[in-house]
Amino acid sequence: MAMAKVFFSDLKAGRCSSVVEARLLRYWEARNVKRGGELMWMDLLMVNVNSTVMQVTISAGRLPQFLEQLHAGTMFSVSGFDVSRCAQNFRLTDSSLMIRFNESTSFQELTEPVSPLPEEAFRFRNHSELIGLANTNTQLPDIIGEILSVKSTVCDPPEEKNRVMVTLKLDSDETVTLSFFDSQAVAFHIQLEAMRVNPKVMVVTSINPKIVGGRLFLNATSGTHVYFDKKTGAGAALFYRLAARDTGLPSAAPLLNSYAKVENMTIADLNSFIVSAASQEIDFLCTGRVVRIDTDKGWCYVACSKCSKKLQRTESAFTCGVCNNPQAVGALRYRVEMAISDDTAEGTFVWFDGVLTKLHSIRASEAAQMLAEDGVNPEDARLPPFIADMEGKTYTFQVRVTAFNFTEHHKTFTITRIAEDHGRLPVDDVVNNGDDDDDDGDDASPNIEPSSAAGDQGGTSKAQKKTGAGASKVMCQGQSLNQVALYLPRPVFTHGQLYVAMSRVTTPNGLRILDETSDMNGEDGVTNIVCKEIFKDV
Repeated sequence: MAMAKVFFSDLKAGRCSSVVEARLLRYWEARNVKRGGELMWMDLLMVNVNSTVMQVTISAGRLPQFLEQLHAGTMFSVSGFDVSRCAQNFRLTDSSLMIRFNESTSFQELTEPVSPLPEEAFRFRNHSELIGLANTNTQLPDIIGEILSVKSTVCDPPEEKNRVMVTLKLDSDETVTLSFFDSQAVAFHIQLEAMRVNPKVMVVTSINPKIVGGRLFLNATSGTHVYFDKKTGAGAALFYRLAARDTGLPSAAPLLNSYAKVENMTIADLNSFIVSAASQEIDFLCTGRVVRIDTDKGWCYVACSKCSKKLQRTESAFTCGVCNNPQAVGALRYRVEMAISDDTAEGTFVWFDGVLTKLHSIRASEAAQMLAEDGVNPEDARLPPFIADMEGKTYTFQVRVTAFNFTEHHKTFTITRIAEDHGRLPVDDVVNNGDDDDDDGDDASPNIEPSSAAGDQGGTSKAQKKTGAGASKVMCQGQSLNQVALYLPRPVFTHGQLYVAMSRVTTPNGLRILDETSDMNGEDGVTNIVCKEIFKDV
C-alpha cells in the first residue's frame, strides 16, 4: 500500500509515516565549538511544491547513512521521520516545525516529482525588517544587495584570527556591513580573489543582524551561504538591473587587496592623512600616551536601547528622535574624549562603550552605581576613578578613519580596538560590529526606564550571594568590611574590578590582604581577598 503524500504545511508534531517531496536547497554542519568543533548534526533546508521551506536535521550518528546523497538542488522523497518544534532562537525558516531523521527514515532521490518543485527559496528582509530583528537572535534571514566594497584582514598564509567586511547596498539604497570570521573569512577571501570578473551582486543566507552604535551590521553564521551575481534567479534579476544602469563602481577584488593589513601610523601622519588623502574608510594602528582626559565632555551618555543613539532627557522621560519614540528606554554607554600623544604630535581620540567595557571589565551602568549621588544624573557624575587612572598610560590601539574625518567638522578620531599588549590586537574586539561578543549590540546593561529619577539609581544595593567556587560579591553601601563579605573566584583583581568590589565600602576596617602563602580560609569560612600589589596603601 502506497504511503500518502503530504505537504510541509500538513505536518504536525510527532512521528510521521507519510511522504513529502522536496528539493534540497543547502546544507551545513553544526559543530560544538566548546568541544573542539565536535560534529553534532547536519542542518538541511528543503522546499516543497508550495514554496514552504522547512529545516531538517540529521544527527551525527545517522549522518553516514545519508551523507553521500546530499547534493544541493537534488529532489528527494522523504518518509518515516519525526516532526518537532523549532527552537525559539536563530530560526532558519518561517515554519514553527522541523523534521528530524530517525532510524526509520527513508530518503530517496526523486527524478519525477508529482508537481514541479521550486529551484530556490529565500527569506529576504528589507532594511527596516532587519532593524526590527537586530539584537533579538530570533531569526536568521537572507539578504540580497549590491557589493560596494570589501575589506579583509586575511593574509598569506592566513593567521589564526581573520575577518572580512563587505559593504552592501540594499534595494532601498541603505548600506549595511556584512562580516565573515575565521575560516569563513578565509574561504570568502580566496573565492573573491580567484574570480576573474569582479562580482556586482551577493545573495547571502542565514545572517544574524546586529545594531551597534546606531548602525546595522550583519554577521555570517554557520548556515551562511553566498551566491554571486547570476548564480540565483534573484541575484540575476538584480545583476541585470545594475548592468543596465552601469554603476561604474570600482571592482571588489582590488578593494579586497587594498586593506589586507592594518598599517602602523604616527599621530602626526594620521593628522596629515586626513588632509591630503581622498575620503575613504580605513584603519590604522597607533601607539600613544594619554596626556589629558576631557572631563568637560563627560564620560557617558544615555543611549536608546533600540538604535543606540543619544536620548534627549525630559523631566519625566527619554525621547529618541531617530526612533521617533517619546517614551524610549535608555541604556548607559561610555563616551570619553582623551588627548593622546606620541613623539610626533597630539590628537583627540574618542573611546566608546565596547572598547572601555572590554578594557576595564566594567559596564557603564556598573560604573554609574559606583558613583551614584542623590539628585545627580549618571552622565553628570564625576569621572570613574579607573578612567581617570588612564591618564599617563600608554596604549596601542586601532583607529577607524571614516568619511567624517575628511570633513571640516572633524575634531576627533574613534578608537575601535585596544591591544591586550603592545602590538597584539585581537580581531574579534572590533567595536563597530557585533561579536562576538563583543559587541555593544549585545550589551546586557540594565535599561534605564524613562520614569526613573537619577537619584533612584544609587541607594542600598545588594548583590547576589554565592558560597561555592564560582563566587560573587555581597556589598551593601555604607557598611564596613567587618560587616560584609567579599567573595572572589580567585585572589587576583584588575584595577577596575577592584573599584567595583570596593565601591560601596566606607572604611577599610577588617580588610585582609593575602598573598599566595597566606591561609585562604577564615575561621568563619569567609575571607576578604585583594591583590596586595594593587591595594598597597590600605
